[in-house]
Amino acid sequence: MDVGVFVPLGNGNASPDIVRAVGTQVEERGFESIWVPEHVVLFDEYDSSYPYSPDGKFPGGADSGMLEPLTALTYLAAVTDRVRLGTGICLVPQRNPVYTAKQVTDLDSLSGGRVDFGVGVGWLREEFAAVSMPFERRGQRADDHLAVMKSLWTDELSEYHGELYDLDACRMYPKPIQTPHPPIHVGGESDAAMRRVAKLGQGWFSFNRLPADLPEPLARLDATLADHGRSRDDITLSVCPYFNPVTPDMVGEYAALGVDRLIVLCLAFDVDTLTAQLDGLVDEVLRPAQALSG
Repeated sequence: MDVGVFVPLGNGNASPDIVRAVGTQVEERGFESIWVPEHVVLFDEYDSSYPYSPDGKFPGGADSGMLEPLTALTYLAAVTDRVRLGTGICLVPQRNPVYTAKQVTDLDSLSGGRVDFGVGVGWLREEFAAVSMPFERRGQRADDHLAVMKSLWTDELSEYHGELYDLDACRMYPKPIQTPHPPIHVGGESDAAMRRVAKLGQGWFSFNRLPADLPEPLARLDATLADHGRSRDDITLSVCPYFNPVTPDMVGEYAALGVDRLIVLCLAFDVDTLTAQLDGLVDEVLRPAQALSG
């Protein structure tokens, strides 16, 4: 089982020295990947419900901010050589798909083919309004946008005509280094997210789940994959426990459930704290995971 690190980078820890330290220290310690989240704006007051906290509130304040993920990962690509670079997750239906496809393919080129494209449909209606994108039908919009991106990544002459997006014949180069394109890891816990994994995903990105929480969604995932002629062997299963601490025993429990990649939180606001947190994650998570694989 691989171990990655989920690193929210934003107001308070987005300085060049901290971001550079994230890249170099994560890679030096042997973690497999770095994942960064996305929100372009946040709000003091909002009616939307955050799905990963009991009170429905986002854990950071409106001033917590976040670096744009593909920009942050491009910086990280320049200070690393081996660690994979993931969006956890990119809010596909609120973004222009052509520009997003371009950012992803350029990042894949500049990183030497190290991009993992984690995608989701979003939850914050107010953020969609801020970027003038409809919140309704965002699932279908995500599917259309991903189809546009895949055409731009893989076709010499790209074109797409869907209900919610039209792309006239055009060419985007360079193409991604990874073929046919960077892996798409679908985030979300709903049945619709499971169908999206089965139809077009190379992975499922599950969030805020402890080992005891996984059997039920994994059963739904297995059934949905089977409906589409696929199995869990065809995808990568990534789980981020989020704020839940991970013990060595839990590492074994995740592995026994078939988790391919465990993505653990590291949230630090200075380099010394970052170093201490990563060292702790090496002892508590990375080394136990390495021991399981011999």
